[in-house]
Amino acid sequence: MSGIPHDIYEPSTRGEKWLERRLPVLGLLYDVLMIPTPRNLNWWWIWGIVLAFCLALQIVTGIVLAMHYTPHVDLAFASVEHIMRNVNGGHMIRYLHMNGASLFFLAVYIHMFRGLYYGSYKEPRELTWIVGMLIYLLMMGTAFMGYVLPWGQMSFWGATVITGLFGAIPFVGEPIQTWLLGGPAVDNATLNRFFSLHYLLPFAIAGLVIVHIWAFHTTGNNNPSGVEVRRNSKEEAAKDTLPFWPYFVIKDLFALVLVLAVFFAIVGFMPNYLGHPDNYIEANPLATPEHIVPEWYFLPFYAILRAFTSDVWVVMLADWITGGIIDAKFFGVLAMFGAIAVMALAPWLDTSSIRSGRYRPMFKWWFWLLAIDFVVLMWCGSQPAEPPYSTIALIGSAYWFAYFLVILPLLGVIEKPIPRPETIEDDFKAHYGGSDATPAE
Repeated sequence: MSGIPHDIYEPSTRGEKWLERRLPVLGLLYDVLMIPTPRNLNWWWIWGIVLAFCLALQIVTGIVLAMHYTPHVDLAFASVEHIMRNVNGGHMIRYLHMNGASLFFLAVYIHMFRGLYYGSYKEPRELTWIVGMLIYLLMMGTAFMGYVLPWGQMSFWGATVITGLFGAIPFVGEPIQTWLLGGPAVDNATLNRFFSLHYLLPFAIAGLVIVHIWAFHTTGNNNPSGVEVRRNSKEEAAKDTLPFWPYFVIKDLFALVLVLAVFFAIVGFMPNYLGHPDNYIEANPLATPEHIVPEWYFLPFYAILRAFTSDVWVVMLADWITGGIIDAKFFGVLAMFGAIAVMALAPWLDTSSIRSGRYRPMFKWWFWLLAIDFVVLMWCGSQPAEPPYSTIALIGSAYWFAYFLVILPLLGVIEKPIPRPETIEDDFKAHYGGSDATPAE
């Protein structure tokens, strides 16, 4: 499975040999568990197992919830209350599903920013990065549709605002919006469509996760040093790597237990902390909430969407050049999706030959400013669309695009990196000491 030299599975018993000739599942499992993994991986690499747990949790709890949910505008809200009050363990299953989405996005954001810092998107892992971005887009779509299902006030009006964005697309926007809603407005057809897609998309995500794992098992895992595993011989590779089992499996499971301790504390004692109280009011098309906000994990891009108003010079310029085709609303939609697109294009926008940010002194400052910018945009997205929040969101949006489109390409030209280790073995010894037999931290 990996291009790194390693031991090949050899069946020993007659039963194993019989199965291996017909269905080599044991060999595949061996390759997955025993894949050579860079021995210098640190705690930033524990979020993969958290993401796998979250995906399984969301699918299992989602299937159970679907057994009791009724996708009809007159019954949806009551069916959710029925789950909370009458189904055995229903309140816990729903709270696990609700907060599991938040843990899922928290883990994926840490996972993505780790990849941006350590250059996990660089050659030969460009397709691994792109598949990861596709998973993220499907997660966003799945989470948005799931947020509509309780049919509370914020669910209804959130769906109205977000689906209304498609209507801003010139010429084809209105037909697309009507097709998405199943009619002229958010109604029963919308709820049915969103329920169907919310149930289906997690399985598409699971399929892409398999492709994602397959991709980095083929190219080998990145590591904090950004230095590739030596592949000339099995002996050299063994000095740079350790088998995934037992070292990293046990390490990841330990980290998962710590994360889940916090997660279950939140589910048990403050399950509605990240929710909005308006969603415990049944949807009313005649009463608009004072402040419509999406879930926290959408807030940075929601802030970018609202930042580009008609009085921003770049919007006015685009409106003038296109003769009114690109107005403020459409420009905001382009900016929101463009913010994700430029992140997906990082493998081609980053011109530095050094993979890991650990050895790029100028890059570190700009990267951590990007991380702060992301949090600031998240905060702006939760605030009313008025000064000073709109001004801060505009500055944050400008920096987001500047980082990927200007700063990353320039840093590769002007930055002078510091010396990096020759091998992963050297990096491991420099940080942890010990001999070749020393396990990972």
